Amino acid sequence: MELEIHPIQTGILLVLLFKPKAKYSELNTTGMSTDHFNFHVKRLLKLKLINKTKNGKYALTKKGKEFANRFDTESVVLEKQAKIGVLVIGIKKVKGKTYFLMQKRLKQPYFGYLGFVSGKVRWGETIIQAAKRELKEETNVDGNLSLVGIMHSLIYSKNHNELLEDKFFYVVKATQVKGKLTEEIEGAELNWVEKSIASNNSKVFYDFKEIMTIVNANKLRYYEYTFIVSGF
Repeated sequence: MELEIHPIQTGILLVLLFKPKAKYSELNTTGMSTDHFNFHVKRLLKLKLINKTKNGKYALTKKGKEFANRFDTESVVLEKQAKIGVLVIGIKKVKGKTYFLMQKRLKQPYFGYLGFVSGKVRWGETIIQAAKRELKEETNVDGNLSLVGIMHSLIYSKNHNELLEDKFFYVVKATQVKGKLTEEIEGAELNWVEKSIASNNSKVFYDFKEIMTIVNANKLRYYEYTFIVSGF
């Protein structure tokens, strides 16, 4: 979850964004009462976004520098950024037919829709590490993983006047899948779905065909798509 801070605390961080160190009086740009302002300083100290130096001045911590650097200094708000995740396409062939490891969502958004295993890339993870972790956590199986594409998706509402999602997915193919599949997890049912059944399902995710293009490509490429959806 994105860290939320009070506008007064935002103002303190912005002062320190442009000054390596600052006195207490320099932080209080609004002239707020000492008792009230102390509350905001103490919260930033507790969140470890700032620290107090030996000479009594205040400075951004490493965590604070990373956090404050995401501010739009004109609007004084955090820049909204796209989601970054992995999309894992488990594939196996049985008697000449191709099957995909898929999830049927049992939670909002996209309740009842059929899609692939996905999840966020955690801080410090490589793409393959993230894909391996998500595959194991979500399905209890392992496989040979390879990055096959990078997909940027802009998802708009049906009338195209609202951007619902902005996300980058590293598309990872999983072959030679091994392990006992967990059939159900919180919010989803898991199963191997034959390719023709998946492609003709009225509630398969909107980007199924595009993902197939990426998976079947002969080389790693970047793809960018705009989708208009009604099931969000």
